[in-house]
Amino acid sequence: MANVTPETPSRGRDLVLGFLAGALAVVAFHQVMVCMLSTVGLIQSRVYAMRGVPPCGVPTILNQMFWGGLWGLLFAAVADTLPPWPLLLLGFAFGVLGPVLASWCVVAPLKGTPIAAGGVPQRMLAGLLINGFGGSAWR
Repeated sequence: MANVTPETPSRGRDLVLGFLAGALAVVAFHQVMVCMLSTVGLIQSRVYAMRGVPPCGVPTILNQMFWGGLWGLLFAAVADTLPPWPLLLLGFAFGVLGPVLASWCVVAPLKGTPIAAGGVPQRMLAGLLINGFGGSAWR
């Protein structure tokens, strides 16, 4: 049996915790920002949407939690290589750069929707705020 001390960092544990943090960040932070932006009229979106996402019909919130978990896992994987900034700032920057750019430049063309939120400043700002706010929780 291997000699493992509780202080020994576990890469696998960090990745699992990163996934869980990302998934929970969607529920606790991402959706709160969606609610706030909807309340002030910047966007029209439902919080904790249960509408099915094609092709399998998975509820929207579960789909978002899965992808948030993957982004959290990625953040956990690269966090040690990032500059020594405060983790809150790193998470916000990662949330803005990773998911937003992926959504604008990869997901939008695959779905046949306009790139970069169609260039509509309000929608672009909403995407930056929602994902940045959710990303800041990954820390």
